Amino acid sequence: MKRAFITGITGQDGSYLAELLLAHDYEVHGLVHRPDALPGSNIGHLVGDPALLNKRLFLHNGSFEDATHLRRLISRAKPDEFYHLAGQSSPRISLDLPEATVDSVGMATLRLLEIIRDIASPTKFLYASSSEVFGSPPYSPQDELTPLNPTTPYGAAKALSQQLARIYRIAYRLPACSVILYNHESPRRSSNFVTMKIARAVARIKKGRQADLHLGSLAGQRDWGWAPDYVRGMWLMLQADPVDDFVLASGRLHSVSQLVERAFAVAGLNWQDYVKFDAALVTSVEPVASCGNPAKARRLLGWENTVPFDEMISRLVSAELDRLK
Repeated sequence: MKRAFITGITGQDGSYLAELLLAHDYEVHGLVHRPDALPGSNIGHLVGDPALLNKRLFLHNGSFEDATHLRRLISRAKPDEFYHLAGQSSPRISLDLPEATVDSVGMATLRLLEIIRDIASPTKFLYASSSEVFGSPPYSPQDELTPLNPTTPYGAAKALSQQLARIYRIAYRLPACSVILYNHESPRRSSNFVTMKIARAVARIKKGRQADLHLGSLAGQRDWGWAPDYVRGMWLMLQADPVDDFVLASGRLHSVSQLVERAFAVAGLNWQDYVKFDAALVTSVEPVASCGNPAKARRLLGWENTVPFDEMISRLVSAELDRLK
C-alpha cells in the first residue's frame, strides 16, 4: 500500500486528492491546523467514516512554523508521495500581508524540502504553484518555459517555492516537481474566490435572502477549469518517471461578465437587475489575463480538463441552491 502525505487536506484540492488516493488504495496522512473543525470541513465525510479514520486516513495536528514537529510527523509517516497544497491563497490579501504570505508559502516549502531531503527512501514531492507566477506574461498562452514575472507578493512567493522545488530536483536529485495551476473551481471552493462569491450570491438572491451583488471590474478574464480534474493531474504527475513540472489549465479564457451572466441565467435571473459596481473591489495590481497551455500534460500524462465553462458554472450555482434548501 502506497503512503501519501497532504498539506492542506481540508481545502478544496486536498479533499478531492484525499478521496482520489483512498480510491486508489493509498494510506493517506494529512496535516491539519484545527482538529475541532474537521467534522464540518471538506473531509468531514471521510473523518466520519470509521472504516477510514485511523485505519487508512491519519490526520496530524501541526503548523508550518514548527519544523521539528513537522520533521517528526513526516519521518514517522514515511510517505512515498508528498503533496504540498497548503498556504495563503489570495493574491489580493498578499498585498496587505506580504510578510505572512512569503512565510506561509515560500519558507514553508523550504522547510518541507529540507525535511524530505533527509528521508532515507526517496519521496516524490509535488508543490502546488499558480499561474500568478507569470504575473504579466510576455505572450499567451503560457507554458512551462514562460518566464516568471509575478506582480503580487503571492505570485512572488509561489515563484520562490516553484524554483526551490526545481533546485532541489537538480542539486539534490530529489524527485520534486511543481504543478502550475490555473483557476480551478468546485462547490468546495472558498467564498473568497469570485466564482463562489457569485454562485452563492445568485443562490441567495434566487431564494430571497440577498438583494444584490457588489463586484469590481467585470472585464477581467481568467482560465477556469474543474478542480477534480486538476487534482487528478497532480496524481498523474507523481506517477510519471522522472517527475517534471506541468501546466494544468483549460487553455480557454472567459471574462467575469460571462461568469456573471451564466450564473444568473442558471437561476433564471437577469444579472443586470442585481449586479452593482463597487470601486473598492477593484484590485490595484491587476495581472494580465493569463491563459495556460496544457499541451505538455495532454501529451505526456493524457490529462485534460473535462468540464466546459458553462457546465462548471451550472454545477456551482446548482450546488449552492441545493445547499439553501
